[in-house]
Amino acid sequence: MPLKRIGVVGGGTMGQGIAEMLAAKGLEVLLVEKSPEKLAHTLDMITLSLDKQMERWALTEAEKKLILARIGFVLQLEELSGCDMVIETITEDLEAKKRVFAALDPVVRPDTVLASNTSTLSLTELAAATKTPERVIGVHFLHPVSKIALVEIVRGLKTSDDTFERTREFIDDTLEKKSIKVYESPGFITTRLIGTLINEAMHTLAEGVASAEDIDNAMRIGYDFRYGPLEMCDRFGLDSVLDSLERLFREYGDLKYRPSFLLKQMVRAGHLGVKTGEGFFRYDKDGDRI
Repeated sequence: MPLKRIGVVGGGTMGQGIAEMLAAKGLEVLLVEKSPEKLAHTLDMITLSLDKQMERWALTEAEKKLILARIGFVLQLEELSGCDMVIETITEDLEAKKRVFAALDPVVRPDTVLASNTSTLSLTELAAATKTPERVIGVHFLHPVSKIALVEIVRGLKTSDDTFERTREFIDDTLEKKSIKVYESPGFITTRLIGTLINEAMHTLAEGVASAEDIDNAMRIGYDFRYGPLEMCDRFGLDSVLDSLERLFREYGDLKYRPSFLLKQMVRAGHLGVKTGEGFFRYDKDGDRI
């Protein structure tokens, strides 16, 4: 049975992008946040994203209205009872995510797929918070969701073949993205590899080898990256990158994952990247480089 009604738990950067992308594909979306203020902010950010697309003539006013009409904004997980799939996109906090999955398990239908957008956490551990671990799976979308065609589908220890196949069909056919199958491992593929690149870029900057601009240009122009590693870090959020690297360092014990002291300094100073307007570079309120 095709997955057509999708719940999204969390209205942060990734939740906004996923909800917008799903609605643009013609799917019905229900987005859950903890307060009316957070829901209003999420709606404002999705509307801003659509307005920027209209400015580039990538979207019409009618298409914008259709996309927004397909997204419902709700405050209770119980509202997701009729969803075919629920995608959790809250902060990378294991205990918080486990609470969400434990609360969702008795609320949704027995055939509902429970998915997490986690970039580093154990799907097996998240699934253990439910009574139906066979339907828990990872769907790791990359930022910006609408522009990146790749999704990592991550199998936990007890994820069933049926759950995987339904999810793969949804990603490949319904969303028209490219899925890759990943067996659970800290950082999966993308976070594990990009984390080491970003960390090494910060070591290079701290050693005075080159400026932030030139380090990013080296990778952006020389290797055809959309963004250089330092701007990537700004867009991911320096605090999120620090959390990911610390988790990889704990899991693997390998020094290559030990976070740069420069990253720690900047997080302590509150320079978190796009979300605060300043990181390795400066940004306006729309997230564009100044």
